[in-house]
Amino acid sequence: MNIEDIIIPPRKINTEKWQLGHAVSQEIQENGIVLIFCSDYRGIKNGEAEILDFKTVRRELYRLSKLDFEIPVCDLGDLISGRTYQDTHYVLQELLSMCHYKNAVPVIIGGSNDLAFSLFSALNFHQKNLNYTQISNIISLSNEGEEITEKNFLSRILSSKNFTIKNYHHLGYQKHLNETDSVKLMKEVEFDVVRLAEMMNSTEKTEPFFRRADLVTVNCDAVESMGDGFSVNPQVNGLNRREICAYMKEIGLSENLKSVGIFNFNAQSETFINHQLLAQMIWHLIEGINIQHSHPKERQYETFWVMIDDDQYAFQRDSFSGLWYFGDDEKPENLIPCSRLEYEEAKRGQLNSRFLKN
Repeated sequence: MNIEDIIIPPRKINTEKWQLGHAVSQEIQENGIVLIFCSDYRGIKNGEAEILDFKTVRRELYRLSKLDFEIPVCDLGDLISGRTYQDTHYVLQELLSMCHYKNAVPVIIGGSNDLAFSLFSALNFHQKNLNYTQISNIISLSNEGEEITEKNFLSRILSSKNFTIKNYHHLGYQKHLNETDSVKLMKEVEFDVVRLAEMMNSTEKTEPFFRRADLVTVNCDAVESMGDGFSVNPQVNGLNRREICAYMKEIGLSENLKSVGIFNFNAQSETFINHQLLAQMIWHLIEGINIQHSHPKERQYETFWVMIDDDQYAFQRDSFSGLWYFGDDEKPENLIPCSRLEYEEAKRGQLNSRFLKN
């Protein structure tokens, strides 16, 4: 497959040497970050696939500081939508596989939220037992229709015999927007479901759900809207501007991050701040990835034992990062990421039930 046949290259934007745009290339590089913009919104009701212009987002992103970033960043351009929506999913998966073969992290920007299905499918081809975290205000487990849509894509991922999922975390759902049975079912199968209220003001409580994530997708509907709408489904309530940028940095800090999607952005918004916010979200993601790559590979841990009734439980703290884990396994990958707050709760006799799932 020739990239030239499916991608419209980005137009040149003049930048200063200290700005990110000065370091952005149009070539997928080993262990790099690959930005791919998408205009296909056919996964939502009455969604279209007309070519959208992301020049304002690009201009704002390119003019931000490149600091001391060392990870190569590629802006591949705008994905040309397929004749059918299935064609777009197919071409996107092929493009994602090209990135994964080079151990690069693709970041898909734009398009409808169900494109997460393609991100999961492409990554599942290269790796099994995926950890998937989604930020979305809606939990939809519909299985209706033959085509993939934003209402049924999650059900297709969780129920497919071809997919293997180790952990799924759903963050930012809002009670008044969701069917009670869907939330109840997620909890019954022991997937982590976190309300918007638990994510506000601080990332500390929900950071552990990003720490081992292989795939993270962000539904812009989970962000509070400004002007004519940050998302194609604008919401009065959601994560604010500072919170969503903080969470984008946490996504980049994942130890295992291999793919990211930012979907349902209102690319036709006439409110400049919406485009600026998306640019800064991408920048914070890039910053997080760069910070994670600078961390030492070898880690040392301090162990803290907690007695609850007649049982003894181990919590471990990474000496370098200060992050907490639950368990006493000698292999760090078998420890369960947790927060300092969960350690403090355990000392008061309250052990989070997710630690005992296995």
